[in-house]
Amino acid sequence: MLMWWVMMVAMMLPSATPAILLYARVRHVRGSDAAIAQPWVFLAGYLTMWLVFSIAAAFAQRSLTGPSMALQGSLAKGLMLLATGAYQLSPMKSACVSQCRSPGQFISHHWRSGLTGALRLGVIHGAYCVGCCWLLMALLFVGGVMNLLWITGLTVLVAGEKLLPNGRLLQQVSGAALILWGGTKILL
Repeated sequence: MLMWWVMMVAMMLPSATPAILLYARVRHVRGSDAAIAQPWVFLAGYLTMWLVFSIAAAFAQRSLTGPSMALQGSLAKGLMLLATGAYQLSPMKSACVSQCRSPGQFISHHWRSGLTGALRLGVIHGAYCVGCCWLLMALLFVGGVMNLLWITGLTVLVAGEKLLPNGRLLQQVSGAALILWGGTKILL
């Protein structure tokens, strides 16, 4: 579980940085107003959601993979690729990732003052982030949980979807490519 959490923190913080920095900037501009909690409180809420995901991922890893920490067989890998590709194209994915693409709009919409407000804001942001990326993270079971190339590729894909001006196009292209790849893996 700890391995998954550290990995999720390393993979997801680059794409969450704009929201975290914006929250810190709001606090700074307001002159460290006591009604605005420290940025680490927002970050703690965000990381809590990835901890919950990490617990689930660790249980899935124990039940789905062997010592290689990857799914075995083309059918299992192909089905995971197909499922992830379909999710990439789903309205649920789009709804979640849209919250991550505009941190200013997200923060202003969900803002509550105080310590609990900051924690709540971080939890909500983390929930949307997990909602848009959980199945992409499950692709680690296809390439191997400790495969640095997969980890780097998924980190870049997630950051691109959230931070690039054409992130939606990247999301759609990756979804179609994953479906094609999954179908090929099953058929060949």
